[in-house]
Amino acid sequence: MRLKIDEDADALHLQLVDVPVEESEEVAPGVIVDYDDSNHVVGVELLYLSKRPNPINLSDFQFDTKPKKISTTS
Repeated sequence: MRLKIDEDADALHLQLVDVPVEESEEVAPGVIVDYDDSNHVVGVELLYLSKRPNPINLSDFQFDTKPKKISTTS
């Protein structure tokens, strides 16, 4: 998984898996979803970060990871 922020393009791209993008679709204004050849979502791009109603501050990014629950049953 890769998160790329392009301040010059005013965009953020989240690449979920490293496979070729077969098709892209703008699902909302400035929100583009990338699909592979099996129609699985492989990436999401947000455009116009600074022009959004609640602009995204790139220095405020936080990453939260929750550990998997381990089953205690045998």
